[in-house]
Amino acid sequence: MAKSQSLKVFISVDMEGITGVIHWDEVDISNKEYEYFREIMTNEANAAIEGALNAGATEIVVRDAHDSARNLLPGKLHPEASLIRNWAGSPFSMMEGIDDTFDAACFVGYHAQAGTPNATLKHTMSGRIYNLKVNGEAVPEAGWNALIAARYQTPVVFVSGDHAICEYTKEAFPNAGRVAVKRGIGQACKTIAPEKSVDLIRNGVKQALENRDQCELFSMGEPYFVEIEFSKEEYAAKAAWYPGAERVENRIVGFQSHDFLDCMTFYLFCS
Repeated sequence: MAKSQSLKVFISVDMEGITGVIHWDEVDISNKEYEYFREIMTNEANAAIEGALNAGATEIVVRDAHDSARNLLPGKLHPEASLIRNWAGSPFSMMEGIDDTFDAACFVGYHAQAGTPNATLKHTMSGRIYNLKVNGEAVPEAGWNALIAARYQTPVVFVSGDHAICEYTKEAFPNAGRVAVKRGIGQACKTIAPEKSVDLIRNGVKQALENRDQCELFSMGEPYFVEIEFSKEEYAAKAAWYPGAERVENRIVGFQSHDFLDCMTFYLFCS
């Protein structure tokens, strides 16, 4: 399908990488701190939307991509954006709604993969997974989601989150814009003010979209060989029954395909 002459932007918003967040209680709906950081999450999403509009965006889709996928406050989200909430049970997950009509993708509030030093609330997808690799290289959620975007001919042009995920993007998406809103110090972090984050994200998204032609599709080469390293052997034993899957090691199951959509489906049913 040919790209539209308009500027259509996809924004995926997570919560662990937003300004100030440093403890799991703060991103958990059952704890009192959550409501405060939910507001900050919505403000940072709005900053990205405003930046996209300032760059001439004609259509913006925001995907709530944290936990329940029901975190962003619809009544406080910028009215020029549409919002995708809740999980659809599809392989698209944090990228639900992406297709080949989009011109650019932005990631807001993202975080580093499990095991990354000095990274805030680092993890990969869920507690069931210790590591996720594509063609032998460990990828965070940003890398996996960028491969989904690339499957639909959409480059990642902007990422905000903690310093660790921004360091990853320097290698993965070297021409993309990035804003680090905090830096991990062991289990602590040094964070900037929420008001400053909003300004930096707004300006960063605008500039990134204006320079989007410099951004290439994220590629790790074909065929794709995906390896899921589970936290428990029992998860791997079950996943190994997926058609085409292979037991690589005790807790690792792999799957190969030239079409990343097949890999996404493998991940959906086995993770």
